Amino acid sequence: MVQNVLKKIVGPKYINILRAWVPNMVAWGTVGGVALIHFTDWRLILDYVPYINGKFKKDE
Repeated sequence: MVQNVLKKIVGPKYINILRAWVPNMVAWGTVGGVALIHFTDWRLILDYVPYINGKFKKDE
């Protein structure tokens, strides 16, 4: 159903190109996410991850 709608709007040529690029985009997105966490304040981001949040309690 969705594929038929995409074929009418975009075309089968561009759907095949997109299928070829999806794994590459996922890989670069993952690399970008890891780089974002690495180069920013990692505790600020990882405080929202439930498993990791409990390991780094702040001393009050």
